[in-house]
Amino acid sequence: MESDSQPPSYSDDKPPQWIANILGTAIAVLTLALPLLAIARYSYSNINVIPQASYEFSGYE
Repeated sequence: MESDSQPPSYSDDKPPQWIANILGTAIAVLTLALPLLAIARYSYSNINVIPQASYEFSGYE
């Protein structure tokens, strides 16, 4: 090995930064959107509330 030779460059082996940015953004959006979609999908929008009968107490004064 010659003393003036340069070490191998590893910059060509790295994936482009934009791929990591897109992947990170996709993970963040899914993390925020999936719980909201699940809540919207499985929540009941037509809940029938049965009104409670009102009772009058007699004999108490």
